[in-house]
Amino acid sequence: MIQLINVHKIYRQGATEIIALAGVSLEVGKGEFAVIMGPSGSGKSTLLHLIGGLDQPNRGDVLVDGRLISQLSDDQLTLFRRATVGFVFQFFNLLPTLSAVENVMLPLILDAQARSQAYSRAERILERVGLAERKNHLPEELSGGEIQRLAIARALAFNPSILLADEPTGNLDSKTGAQVLELIREVNRQQGCTVVMVTHDKEAAGFGDRVIQLKDGMTKKRRRS
Repeated sequence: MIQLINVHKIYRQGATEIIALAGVSLEVGKGEFAVIMGPSGSGKSTLLHLIGGLDQPNRGDVLVDGRLISQLSDDQLTLFRRATVGFVFQFFNLLPTLSAVENVMLPLILDAQARSQAYSRAERILERVGLAERKNHLPEELSGGEIQRLAIARALAFNPSILLADEPTGNLDSKTGAQVLELIREVNRQQGCTVVMVTHDKEAAGFGDRVIQLKDGMTKKRRRS
């Protein structure tokens, strides 16, 4: 499903080079829930961005379903991110002036779907994540857990085969965070969606099938006991 082969990513700030990834190779199988852990600055978010086609490696290959991401055109990359990958970010990235249902509808409308069709789809997804009764509320009117569930609902708008989650419980208390993780695991198991989640929380990591340790831009893999 997902393959990284000797992937290097270097950022430059003036004359300074920052090595984010230093030869990472790993595979994530279809339907797997993989967790990436590591200290701040270890390259966790960079890894997600490369898998999701938001960035390109300096060296090495990133393949998703056998497709080499670096060889996709801009239009193909846009379609790949829209149809194949759902993103869940720590800081939600919701539009504050849109209601819950409108936030979920937006990517569908941008995909030229009819408004009525987009609305029906958004309603179904919000019901699935337990927000049916909050569909007309703005993000600022929702609790932290509800906002994150809304972010997950938006990520599921196109029924993606891959869900990438970057510290999805970073701003939540432990109880609310566990509820969000249960939702992600439910999506993984019931929908067969491949999940790659970045977290620094060992309890959160326990929801996955496998933990991939990342340190100094390199990986060390271990299975859950």
